[in-house]
Amino acid sequence: MPKTLTSVLVLAVSLLLAACNSSNVKFSIVSGSENTVLEPIVQEFCAKQGATCTISYQGSLDIGLGLQKPDGLEQDAVWPASSVWVDLFDSGRKVRNLTSIAQMPVILGVRKSRAAELGWVGKQVFMKDILAAVKDGKLKFLMTSATQSNSGASAYLAMLSSALGGKQVIEPGDLDNPAVHDTVSGLLQGVERSSGSSGWLADLYVESARQGTLYDAMWNYEATLKEANNKLKQMGDEPLYAIYPADGVAVGDSPLGFIDHGHGPDVEKFFTDLLAYLQSDAVRKRIADTGRRLPLGGSAIQAAAEPDWNFDPGKLVTSIRMPEPAVIRKALDLYQQALRKPSLTALCFDFSGSMENEGEKQLQAAAQFLFTPEKASEVLAQWTPADRIFVLPFDGTVRTVFEASGDPAGQSQLLGDVAEQHAGGGTDMYACAEQALQKITATAELAKYLPAIVIMTDGRTDGSADRFLEQWHQAPVRVPVFGITFGDADKSQLDSLAKATSARVFNGSGDLAGAFRAARGYN
Repeated sequence: MPKTLTSVLVLAVSLLLAACNSSNVKFSIVSGSENTVLEPIVQEFCAKQGATCTISYQGSLDIGLGLQKPDGLEQDAVWPASSVWVDLFDSGRKVRNLTSIAQMPVILGVRKSRAAELGWVGKQVFMKDILAAVKDGKLKFLMTSATQSNSGASAYLAMLSSALGGKQVIEPGDLDNPAVHDTVSGLLQGVERSSGSSGWLADLYVESARQGTLYDAMWNYEATLKEANNKLKQMGDEPLYAIYPADGVAVGDSPLGFIDHGHGPDVEKFFTDLLAYLQSDAVRKRIADTGRRLPLGGSAIQAAAEPDWNFDPGKLVTSIRMPEPAVIRKALDLYQQALRKPSLTALCFDFSGSMENEGEKQLQAAAQFLFTPEKASEVLAQWTPADRIFVLPFDGTVRTVFEASGDPAGQSQLLGDVAEQHAGGGTDMYACAEQALQKITATAELAKYLPAIVIMTDGRTDGSADRFLEQWHQAPVRVPVFGITFGDADKSQLDSLAKATSARVFNGSGDLAGAFRAARGYN
């Protein structure tokens, strides 16, 4: 047989075999950020099947709100940190075959030297001990927003359970108890930085340590603390010491579920095969090695304990039972409306000439969302009377400063003030950031607030960040500067500002109000 013909046949056979091994399935998953470490395992399976898989990451609330929409989520599968968010929002029962992949207790990681100072190393620690440390000014912590992220909601529900005397099931009437409000509000005064993402919060802790800023502690998943400590160890920094509150913790079940979009039996079979793969002993071992606990069934597998920082995935924890969905919703409303640490927010609204027409309309629409309690409360982003808000409309300079509390009358006032603003003039977002910082640092009793600056702009700015950053470094508190962009914004300068202040930039090009809601989860 001629050599050329042989080569052609070999190539044809190879292509035929590749076609036979390929499922040609395109499969998408929306997941909580804590699963980024598991993505390589999923992608390996996809590659073996010849499938194209995409995994996007969202906060628990975003996933829940997506399920609540009439047309639901566009992805083929959902993988939140806890089935709570599916139970709470999936009223249309779009998710099928929801199956736990891992068990993840939310615990408190305390910088080991601080844990030793508090006398907690090798000792049982209760929520009352954490509360006492907060009240004595000996402990502050990072914690995700309870209304945005599962780890924050889990820590908060454990606080509620403890305040009720360790009650395993929280009932509606329990949430009306003033003593419970006082206890949980006191615990939440310990929050030093918040976020809408557990993974982002862990990265903030590690990156801050790299730069010499040491936070006391962080509420997060047991496995996420392990990931953070692995990085801290490589850097030569001290670990976070694991505190398992003795009066109860909430445990996320990391469920993977299928959403049928009518793409055919091959897609559903692919999901079933993926589920079986993740439940195989070999893969369970890999999942356990990340610090995750495994659901009952199959071989008993767990990561090795690390006594140096009290990590023990075999340790029995007192697990609170998750309340009914209606009770969880009431508890989250209570958190947002009354118990969380008040926010002190300076909003820089870009009304420069480049914002004319569509930009101005979008900005006014975002203000309508922000300052209309009925709209904001639908997505658990409402203000409280204890919040302080500054609105700084700017162009080449700051035009004026509007100030109000977060009560309905104050919000209505701010909404009317913003409505009178119209686009025109140059742009200098740094001048607005400077004045916003001055307003924040001049606020009385600054320690009782979570401060933040939020700049909404198309990113086309004059000026320099140097003077602002000099003032920022001299300020008595570290104020994160978040950016929100829209349209064809150039976000490079906002990215630099956010990185320098340990913040982030949100893309509002498709949904400006949604971007503001996401930013509220970090404040």
